[in-house]
Amino acid sequence: MSTRGATLHAPAETGRADNPQSPSARLPLVVYVLALGTFLMGTTEFVVAGLLPEIAGDLQVSVAQTGLMITVFAVGMIVGAPLMAMLTLRLPKRLTLMLALGVFAAGHIILALSSNFTLVLAARFLTAIATGAFWAVANVAAARAAGPAASSRALGLVGAGAMLANVVGVPLGAFAGQLMGWRGPFWALAALSAAAIVLIARTVPNDGGDQQAVSIRSELTALRSGRLWLVLAACATTTGGVLAAYSYISPLLTDRSGIASGIVPLVLVGFGLGALAGSLVGGRLGDRRPHTVTIVAAAGATLLLLAISLLGGYAVPTIILVALLGFFGLGANPVLMALAVRFAKQAPVLASALTVSAFNLGTAIGSWISGLTLDTSLGTSGPAMVGTAIAALTLIPTLTIALLQRRSTAVAA
Repeated sequence: MSTRGATLHAPAETGRADNPQSPSARLPLVVYVLALGTFLMGTTEFVVAGLLPEIAGDLQVSVAQTGLMITVFAVGMIVGAPLMAMLTLRLPKRLTLMLALGVFAAGHIILALSSNFTLVLAARFLTAIATGAFWAVANVAAARAAGPAASSRALGLVGAGAMLANVVGVPLGAFAGQLMGWRGPFWALAALSAAAIVLIARTVPNDGGDQQAVSIRSELTALRSGRLWLVLAACATTTGGVLAAYSYISPLLTDRSGIASGIVPLVLVGFGLGALAGSLVGGRLGDRRPHTVTIVAAAGATLLLLAISLLGGYAVPTIILVALLGFFGLGANPVLMALAVRFAKQAPVLASALTVSAFNLGTAIGSWISGLTLDTSLGTSGPAMVGTAIAALTLIPTLTIALLQRRSTAVAA
């Protein structure tokens, strides 16, 4: 997994791609396979949001306590992504991906068999560590396979796997959980991840020959980049704002908007479709206009969250706003990942892992704070209000990065 001679780059804000390879060329098959893996990861991360009442009732805990399953998963990814990226740095990427899926399957089996809430949280943490390891390595593998001219598009497709989870995996999981109990979706995820190991083994190329050039010290040089830290800040706030509201979207829809619980999965489909479209569009535009994409997405998410907090009592507007939130709130994520890898230069593995950690740090903080507001006078409107404040902070690092880029371009000219 060499970090030399294969550095990944996100293109600068230009009117054309600098690489002679056409950015519209077809992406390699391996990118689609990795997107399938992130589909499973995205499903397990977000399916809890559609099953909160069922899980809370069975385990005899409050809905707010059940929300800790989301927070703990995010914390596990915060720790797991950079830690596992460093521990597996000298392993072939294919082997790392297969091991991560194996642990992922084991964690879901433990979760599905558990009746103790503490053990459920522990299983979620274990699953999250495996998810962080898979995601960090998958990002690097996909971007390298696509090349510099299409790295944002490749990362957009890998990210779209998680977004597709919101369209297919999460709603199906919510329906299945309501029909056969909340444990059913987790059994299904364990079986599917075991099957995915075989697919990864057959399609991801063996990169064992370039392990010797790997240096943990060279990876740690990524921490010296000020622009990298700005990107990580944007990763945390953009996702933290959106997930602060989305983690508790079910109570908002049923208690405030007056939507029947059976319709909630369909609303989740709308969010997922918006997120899927946003990830694909953002990834494609991000190869040419990365800073424009990140700024517009941050501004759009802030305004949409504010609108949800104000109009949450009206069913139809809320449903539309939730779908738009998926598009703007998560559309810039592949661009931010590509920028992080670019600013890290010779340390793509750690940079990719740190973006995963940053996304989930925002999710952990956002979901934790928003969960606290449920027991206040804000009630079900609290999470959207918290999300508005967090998402607005994204404009600070994104605007700063754009200004620094413009200044660098001017100096170079």
